[in-house]
Amino acid sequence: MVRKKIPRRRLLLGLMSLFLTLFILTFYLWHLTETARLGLAIGDLKIRLSQVQHEINTLETKKAALLSLERVEKVAKEDLQMTEPQPGQVVYENDEGAQK
Repeated sequence: MVRKKIPRRRLLLGLMSLFLTLFILTFYLWHLTETARLGLAIGDLKIRLSQVQHEINTLETKKAALLSLERVEKVAKEDLQMTEPQPGQVVYENDEGAQK
């Protein structure tokens, strides 16, 4: 049985085609994997963002409740034993810049 000798150029071209095909398939699979991984990461970050926004809303509500004038007045009177100012204790300053 006699084997045909494959020209070196044709053999090299075939090997290069094989490597190029393998490279393209590998790159394609990597691209699909990265796309899926990034999609999952984005989903996780959206959930975390929603949780943080909910926490911010809760804290802003708590802040508004703590800074309400009724609560501040109650704390000042009950905890700090403050009283209403006497008529002579309040001094109003005339602000010349505000009149212009």
